[in-house]
Amino acid sequence: MPSSLSPTSQIPNPQSSKRVLIAVGGGIAAYKICELVSTLFKTGVEVRVILSNSAQKFITPLTLATLSRHSAYTDDDFWQPIHSRPLHIELGEWADLLVIAPLTANTLAKLAWGMADNLLTNTVLASTCPVLLAPAMNTDMWEQLAVQRNWHQLLTDARYHGMDTASGLLACDRIGAGRMAEPPEILAYIQSLLYTLGKRDLTGKRVLISAGGTREYLDPVRFIGNPSTGKMGLALAQAALHRGASVTLVHGKASWDVPLGVEAISVTTAAEMHQAMLAHFPKADVIVMSAAVADVKPRDYSTEKLPKRSLPHSLPLEPVPDIVAELAKLKQPHQRLIGFAAQTGDIVTPAREKLQKKKLDAIVANPIDQADSGFGSDNNQAIFLDQQGRQLAIAPCTKLEMSHQLFNFLLS
Repeated sequence: MPSSLSPTSQIPNPQSSKRVLIAVGGGIAAYKICELVSTLFKTGVEVRVILSNSAQKFITPLTLATLSRHSAYTDDDFWQPIHSRPLHIELGEWADLLVIAPLTANTLAKLAWGMADNLLTNTVLASTCPVLLAPAMNTDMWEQLAVQRNWHQLLTDARYHGMDTASGLLACDRIGAGRMAEPPEILAYIQSLLYTLGKRDLTGKRVLISAGGTREYLDPVRFIGNPSTGKMGLALAQAALHRGASVTLVHGKASWDVPLGVEAISVTTAAEMHQAMLAHFPKADVIVMSAAVADVKPRDYSTEKLPKRSLPHSLPLEPVPDIVAELAKLKQPHQRLIGFAAQTGDIVTPAREKLQKKKLDAIVANPIDQADSGFGSDNNQAIFLDQQGRQLAIAPCTKLEMSHQLFNFLLS
């Protein structure tokens, strides 16, 4: 995903709640929460912030109060009799979603054992909303048996949604696991939980998704391609992951980062995508072909760049494998296969024809000639169709929301 957050990335779903309580633990990753709080406010989310005592060593309550446009709470507030009701009760009842980031080993241990000795932990126990956890710590700390035991124990509680840690250079100069997820990835998870209210209706399912465009090369620098960026497939992978699925994403060239917890396979050509999809297809329960796969490729390929004078006046072409049609032939009764049809003008008729001809379970008819929709956009609109004759129009929305609406459509 991009390194910065965009206010246009919100999910404008009027039925979802939008009150997020962010609890900041004591770790250097606390500085990243400034970006997250600022962006949430810009997207129309009400934000309240709690800082642990150790968090205040890294970032001040004033900073987060300014970004959230509301007082940031500390343990000093917790122990002051200035509230009509206990502060942790008020905050726990107010929140639609509680986010703990960074989650430290100390707070993790307290939560795993139901302990409450500060405002943060008391508020968790006084709430019933979903809790999103974004741990951050030194690699050796994260990999300790006791820490991993506490982590897995906590995640047995359906309230808690855990984000994987990333690997890389840590603030302690150690290279390894333990990096907190980046703000854009935390934001996407928050948006999903506000939409789904924490349901995990894809738990135990394996979801296989294709994304992005393929490139069919004439020589090492020239190719036939399309404008697909893979953002729709990325959003589908995020939505499926956040709903509990095991996700494999086969994608073309991309400028975004693959979500933590998603198995990613990078490909270039249609043949490579074909091979990867076939390899992972047998274990998948749901397959979504959102990639913009080439229909043809140059018949001849030069291993060296062709000089301009040697370029053919007419380019001989040959077809590439029809991946979705082949998967449909291999599909088992328990599997669901969904296609995409990027169209201009009348989008329903060709999509319905593709649905029937290729024996798909459902198809997403996607207009690419509408403003702020289709290739490269953060937003999209579509019409869903299935073999039972259902047809559902999706008004313009973010691609993440459309992904959730597609899974709702498939599961209903």
